[in-house]
Amino acid sequence: MIAKTTIDQVYETARLEEVIGDFVQLKKSGSNFKGLSPFSDERTPSFMVSPVKQIWKDFSSGKGGNVVAFLMEHEHFTYPEAIKYLAKKYNIEVEETEQSSEQKEQANERESMYLVSEFAQGHFKEMLWESELGKAIGLTYFKERGFTDETIKKFELGYCLDQWDGFTTAALDKGYKLDYLQKTGLTIVKDDPNNPNGARKFDRFKGRVMFPIHSLSGRVLGFGGRILTNDKKAAKYLNSPESDIYHKSKVLYGIYYAKQAIAKEDNCFLVEGYTDVIQFAQRGIENVVSSSGTALTPEQIRLINRLTKNITVLFDGDAAGLRASLRGIDLILEQGMNVRVCTFPEGEDPDSFAKNNELDDVLAYLSDNAKDFIQFKASLLVKEADNDPIKRADTVRDIVNSISKIPDRIQKEIYIQECAQIMNISEAVLFNTLAQIDKKGEKDFKKLQKEEPKAFDVVRNTDEQKPEKVDVQYVLERKIIESLMLYGSNIEEFEDLVLKENDAGDLELEPESMEIKVYEKIYLDLQEDEIELANEDFRKMYGKLIEALNEEGDFSITTFVNGLDQEMANQISSILMEEERYALHNWERKDIYPKKKEIGVSQLVSETILTLRCFLIKKRMTALQHTTEQADKDNREALEEIMNYIQLNKLLNQKLNRVLS
Repeated sequence: MIAKTTIDQVYETARLEEVIGDFVQLKKSGSNFKGLSPFSDERTPSFMVSPVKQIWKDFSSGKGGNVVAFLMEHEHFTYPEAIKYLAKKYNIEVEETEQSSEQKEQANERESMYLVSEFAQGHFKEMLWESELGKAIGLTYFKERGFTDETIKKFELGYCLDQWDGFTTAALDKGYKLDYLQKTGLTIVKDDPNNPNGARKFDRFKGRVMFPIHSLSGRVLGFGGRILTNDKKAAKYLNSPESDIYHKSKVLYGIYYAKQAIAKEDNCFLVEGYTDVIQFAQRGIENVVSSSGTALTPEQIRLINRLTKNITVLFDGDAAGLRASLRGIDLILEQGMNVRVCTFPEGEDPDSFAKNNELDDVLAYLSDNAKDFIQFKASLLVKEADNDPIKRADTVRDIVNSISKIPDRIQKEIYIQECAQIMNISEAVLFNTLAQIDKKGEKDFKKLQKEEPKAFDVVRNTDEQKPEKVDVQYVLERKIIESLMLYGSNIEEFEDLVLKENDAGDLELEPESMEIKVYEKIYLDLQEDEIELANEDFRKMYGKLIEALNEEGDFSITTFVNGLDQEMANQISSILMEEERYALHNWERKDIYPKKKEIGVSQLVSETILTLRCFLIKKRMTALQHTTEQADKDNREALEEIMNYIQLNKLLNQKLNRVLS
């Protein structure tokens, strides 16, 4: 268990915008920050971060909360994992109470796999630097590749001894379970033909130099291992198998080290191999990641999209699969990103080019030779087409097909114009071809709708349903919670309304001014009218808020939210960040200036409570009328009550400057 003093220190020290900034590219938006949602695929920012309130809200997925909630949602951390991550980031010593054997047994399975992977990383590093074989074989290989000691240590490279079960034995001796060694793929277990009750255990990466693969937050997910012998039966590179913590289609090698540079440079270099990433970083170009030899996936592209909209793909000069790699470019375009392509001279790759050239020369080459995808694809395909008209037509169609992937219509048109110039063909023909491709896509979509109608039920139902009526009481109760959170401890001057009889015996509302705290005003008004919030969640929040505001001299939103469970913290964040939704639309650019809620707090609170009173009065009147209509005889008491409510409702609406029809 983590000591409460450590948890409190973490909350006091951690800055939400700094932590989230490690995962999402944030841009200043007034007093807040905004960025693309890390939880959904979007092209327009709907993710808001409030440094003042220390809460975040993702309007596309509905998620929100504090700094710990973000790590739990984004990195799938447990609560202790999130606290430890923040403690490490801010150099806070973690105080823990000793765990019992039973508690250790119940440890999260994913966490156990992470711990096994972290042990493996440390073991491989130790073998590289401390063992004679590691230094003679592994370290020598890395030095021959041109990597410095500093670089080798930064990327935490290692070596797995060329022994059948050297690592596995070491892990078991340290108390790590064979089950987790097997699930992470570090150990291979096979039946032993000589011992029916036993099993043979092998190190998956025996005799290989090791490249740890990290998550965006720096946790070890898996490994890549390169063999150093000339064994033709063995794969040159071997990756960890898929597991609960490692999904190769969702991971990019080097993203942990590159994320800040990618956001800063607003560009990401995409290469093919581990050593390409390391050599570029050593040369001084840190905004580079690798797909680790696998075909590029939409998940990997979206990972980059959180940090930048710009990707520069770097290909080897003699890459045999260059033509097949064009599919990756189309995937990048589909995600609405800007893509450029750069190839190296024949016989060179990013690794060798960075190793053999100075930083300024590498940067100059990348700047001079990076082409947009139209230029690159045209130059590549035109060479293949040569003077064959049919192949040339296929080339044009291929390029237009790529353009069709772009979601932005303006970009589409610009690229069509560029393609027309490069291929020496009329824009009209290209636009016609584009229209045919788009039309075919629409037909395919409609065909899929017929074949798989259930897949579109949600969309169809949404379109066909009439807009639901607004739940007025819900909106007003939500507004009360928001007022308590934002202004609860404010002292404001309220013009209270007191119901009195005039000389003629009629009811009148007379104003009386008073200075009082906002939460006291709300509490007294609701108490006086015996109003209980109808929404169960709001009732719980209301009780906690009144208690906190009544006890604390200096109410802190951050402290209050940090003390809530995850579900309630998410709801509170949604309420507090609702006003920030308007900031996402840049209304000021359209000469529209939304009214700030800070203006006239007393008026906002009074109007909210008055409106709620009117709503409840109207609701009560409707119920009484229904009762009277259903009664067998005249219900004079109910009628008198209705008349009183009508008069009171009229007076309240006059105060709100509303005319009743």
